[in-house]
Amino acid sequence: MTEQGGLRRTLGVGDAVVIGLGSMVGAGIFTALSPAARAAGSGLLAALAVAGVVAYCNATSSARLAAVYPASGGTYVYGRERLGEFWGHLAGWAFVVGKTASCAAMALTVGAYLWPGRERAVAVAAVVALTALGYRGISRSVRVTRVIVAVVLAVLAAVVVACLSGDGDGGTAGREPGARVTAGGVLEAAGLLFFAFAGYARIATLGEEVRDPARTIPRAIPLALGVTLVVYAAVAVAVLSALGAGGLAEAGAPLVEAVRASEAGWLAPVVRVGAAVAALGSLLALLLGVSRTTLAMARDGHLPRPLAAVHPRFQVPHRAELAVAAVVAVAAATVDLRGAIGFSSFGVLLYYAIANASAWTLNRSAAARVLPGAGLVGCLVLAFTLPAASVVAGAGVVAVGALIHAVRRTLVK
Repeated sequence: MTEQGGLRRTLGVGDAVVIGLGSMVGAGIFTALSPAARAAGSGLLAALAVAGVVAYCNATSSARLAAVYPASGGTYVYGRERLGEFWGHLAGWAFVVGKTASCAAMALTVGAYLWPGRERAVAVAAVVALTALGYRGISRSVRVTRVIVAVVLAVLAAVVVACLSGDGDGGTAGREPGARVTAGGVLEAAGLLFFAFAGYARIATLGEEVRDPARTIPRAIPLALGVTLVVYAAVAVAVLSALGAGGLAEAGAPLVEAVRASEAGWLAPVVRVGAAVAALGSLLALLLGVSRTTLAMARDGHLPRPLAAVHPRFQVPHRAELAVAAVVAVAAATVDLRGAIGFSSFGVLLYYAIANASAWTLNRSAAARVLPGAGLVGCLVLAFTLPAASVVAGAGVVAVGALIHAVRRTLVK
């Protein structure tokens, strides 16, 4: 059934979980472990646990809010309805800008694995192909995402088995033991690892395309996050057993080097293909989520209103999808991969901080406020313990978003 001017509700619990898994179990696990180990050393698993706890708080808050406000836009809608127009605008701005950077990072990851040296051309081609796929309807996107998730989970399972059953020396011979464990290092690593978790919001941003959203979304978000936590924990333990904390910190392609250290080098090409497929899955889900938030903001005039158009046949926000794809393609052709990841993490953590603050207002009981309160504090702490360059760039862009809101309000008056 399609509401007037709305999107078609076609997604069930399984479909929503698949989209969440496609967003989370992606290229992040193939890339985030090394910089996290560089920051946390042997405290990597503690950092993963911190990131998981913050992600759980965020997921719970998002699920509660999505059940009350089952419309496209995610925290843009929640912040607007619970905290006021400014906070909704800021959440939407942080999401669109931060996740656009994530899209560019995922596209560049595809290129780096499939054709090193020509990664930018491959990245742009990937953006064009996936936009064409999403343009013809979300059901097609879900089918492709289901295949991608199956492939990536199979590759990660093979990595875990190879590392835990290998006869290698653990990858520690002749290597430094890794960074000294400090509280700051663990928190910085948790912020970096959060990049690999931040996908469950994609379920909430697709709220207008989910059947019975008040029941489906609160089920789908914790399920997707739970599966992801188990997978990431298994991979982290396996890679640490193969490389050690010092070896993992030095690894350029950690999962590839882990299987080689475990005397399963034959698996390395499979892991490379799996990483590229994972990045494609993340990119597809990200493009869907960013375009839906763009749609919601355009409806309210926070972005150009023509972007709110819904295709009469395919029932997708086609102008928003094309606009997002154009920006991502330009970014993928020009930006640096590491810079894109750090910038994205800051924006996404701010987005979830506003989600938790919104969930705080749903129920006045102390018990109901424990998780959103913990999530709010956790997001802000992780955001401001990221590398300084990411914090400065992220804060600058957020300030620009606040300025745009102020100018818009002045013009409206």
